Order: sequence, then structure tokens, then C-alpha cells
Amino acid sequence: MQKLNFPEYSFRFKNSENKVLIFDEIRKKFVVLTPEEWVRQHVIKFLLQQKKYPKSYINVEKNIKINGLTKRYDVVVFNSDGSIFLLVECKAPEVSITQNVFDQIARYNLKLNAQHLMVTNGLNNYFCQMDFLNEKYIFLKELPNHS
Repeated sequence: MQKLNFPEYSFRFKNSENKVLIFDEIRKKFVVLTPEEWVRQHVIKFLLQQKKYPKSYINVEKNIKINGLTKRYDVVVFNSDGSIFLLVECKAPEVSITQNVFDQIARYNLKLNAQHLMVTNGLNNYFCQMDFLNEKYIFLKELPNHS
């Protein structure tokens, strides 16, 4: 797999039915290693190791209903009160981060009301803080650490 714009992490891999699987420590299972999954697993390690978010606050790949359609978010980090601190949208490295990707995460966030957004393809990472009053994002250099 391709080198990403994250620190080096160690991962657990296994082969099954001619597929490579990577262990997801949040879901506690091996999942098929796709380019997008490679990015998602780096994001999880980044949130746990660099940003010190508790594992119990992180949720991966859950379904949500938006306008009657079932969608699936990549990663969410909750606050201790159950509100959503961070919504993450992961794309494969070959997928450009375009306005469409920001529109996608914005649609999800109309439902989830996360305070922060992260959009990444593993090569380019964008962090935003929501300004709900003025209905805009404020781009940040980096994500705040867990406090």
C-alpha cells in the first residue's frame, strides 16, 4: 500500500480467500484492505496516538439516514456528553478532494452536527471547525488534541 501523509504506524494483517485484511481496533475485527480502508486505518491511529482521543469515543462506519437514503460515515469521535466532536470523511489516495467531497461531508453533518470535520485521502488532510451561527467552516491547520 501507498505511503500516506501520516506518521508511520504498525498494523496487523492477514490473508483470507486471496484477500489481504487489516485489523480495525475500533470494530475489533479484520476488514478487507482497500485503498480507502488504508486511509481510514491511518486516521484511526492518528486520532488515538497523536490526538489522544479515547478509543471508546470513536465510532467507525455506521449507517445514517439522510433524506430517506441510507449513507455510511467513515469515522466519528464523540464528546463525553454524547454529542459529536468530529466527523471524518476518508477517500482513497487516488480520489481528489474536491468541492463534491466537502458537499458530501456537509450533508452528513446537517444530520450529525459535529463540531469539527476532517476530510482526507491520506495525502491531503483538511480540518475544519464548524461555525453554525454563520453557516460556514473555519479551516484549521490541525485538529485539536483531546482535552
